[in-house]
Amino acid sequence: MGADRFTVDERQLLKALAEGDPDAFTTLYHRHGSRLHAHLLRMIRSEELSREILQEIFMKIWEYRDRIDVDKPFGAFLYRIAENKVYDHFRKIAREKRLAGSLLAASLASHTDTEDRMLYQESVGLINRAIDQLPPARKQIYLLCKIEGRSYEEIAGMLGVSTSTVNDHIVKANRFLKKVLAAHADTVILWIVLFGMI
Repeated sequence: MGADRFTVDERQLLKALAEGDPDAFTTLYHRHGSRLHAHLLRMIRSEELSREILQEIFMKIWEYRDRIDVDKPFGAFLYRIAENKVYDHFRKIAREKRLAGSLLAASLASHTDTEDRMLYQESVGLINRAIDQLPPARKQIYLLCKIEGRSYEEIAGMLGVSTSTVNDHIVKANRFLKKVLAAHADTVILWIVLFGMI
């Protein structure tokens, strides 16, 4: 009986949503948002990105609110959208890596060995100087993750912090390094992509 009431209640909320009721939208968000966020986090292991995708999903729900089938489970509908969003994200990464590989091949083909070594040395120098500008704790976590290849769980255990703290440091380090290195994109970007440093 409780499940029936819940279904009826949800159907009413979806009907109100279709009519543009912001309170119905907020209720549905609070009802499903936390579980959907946890599902996204399990798939992509990035707090920042999972929050971003969650917001995109509910923006899409609001935009197409009048097309939602009120007689079908809304939770399953949300999960399907979430999985499509995550697959789109990984497809985009794969495309970018393939493009970077093509650019790298073209770049290496157009340089002599000496020029290539100079480019590499300059790139590594720029990256190292940028890393040195990170706050000490962030630099330590970044190096453990990106250079030593340790997992967030390993780093958290070593340093006595939570995995979300590790994730936060990595996200902020990546953001800072991208900003610093943007001015040297012609020299650095191919090596960044090649070594997966950012």
